[in-house]
Amino acid sequence: MKAAVLTGPGRINIVDDWPEPVCGPRDVIVEMDGVGLCGSDLAVFHGRRLVPATDWVMGHEGFGRVAAVGSDVRDRQVGQRVVIEPNYACLKCTDCLTGLTSACPHRAIVGLNAPGVLAERVALPAHFAHPVPDGLTGADLAATEPYTVARAAVRRSGVTAADRCLVVGAGAQGLLVCLILARLGVQPVVTEPHPLRLAKAEQSGAIPDDGRTGFTYVFETSGHASALHPAVDRAAPGATVVLIGLNPDRLPFTTDDVVRRQLVIHGSMIYDHPGDFTAAIAELPDARPGAVIDARFPLHEAQQAFTGAAERAGKTWISIHDTEAGRHA
Repeated sequence: MKAAVLTGPGRINIVDDWPEPVCGPRDVIVEMDGVGLCGSDLAVFHGRRLVPATDWVMGHEGFGRVAAVGSDVRDRQVGQRVVIEPNYACLKCTDCLTGLTSACPHRAIVGLNAPGVLAERVALPAHFAHPVPDGLTGADLAATEPYTVARAAVRRSGVTAADRCLVVGAGAQGLLVCLILARLGVQPVVTEPHPLRLAKAEQSGAIPDDGRTGFTYVFETSGHASALHPAVDRAAPGATVVLIGLNPDRLPFTTDDVVRRQLVIHGSMIYDHPGDFTAAIAELPDARPGAVIDARFPLHEAQQAFTGAAERAGKTWISIHDTEAGRHA
């Protein structure tokens, strides 16, 4: 079968002879329709984040249709359209049993420590393949996993419609946080140097940065340490700062900054199984997260899709069965 395989930093080949997946008794085989690209995929592509081996199948934000079910699977059927929850928690450890599956130390992270899904067919544990409603576009389904990440961060934050929110960064996570806040009745202010991304954030319900202060919530989505301190300086006393973007640097403020202003620093890592995914999927017909996507490529142009993804205003996804190039969602 065909698969998009990383052969070295910045190099993806489309192979025709990748091994077919094996369906275990508790697994499903999904015939893939498409896969979205995100920052972690680009980090792997550019060699900034190492994977266990090359050649390596890329991608994790996938969707398709169930093609086969294992002998022990009773709640998935052949033909169902599904999105993949690409973090396979063990569901047995202390963190999983307390509901914090996002912290599972045994988690299989698709595309990073487990093979990706940018292939014609993949096998996965059945309960991580979520059925989705009819009528959703490929773009909506390609954006479902990052929408779930953003929705989990907003859920954990405790934000309400009465709060004043600043969103730092209008990449995919920033755009989706803006979209979700707008659905809650909040008109967030967004800070973003990329003019096309800023325009896309406005389409998602945000307003451009006008220099105001006194925010009760700050959502840091960019992962750039240099952007965090100026944003925290604009928070009101007692505000909550939600950290979504990942960065290896030390936080650029002191305990003095936090204690004297009584700030709450809240980190949000992916989502928790299964509630965050099922709640996000229920919202898809109204939320339409595909609005943050503006580029689609066929599988045979995966190299081009990855190469230019960081410069595009919105997200990019790859359609497995397209044969002609597309530059639309």
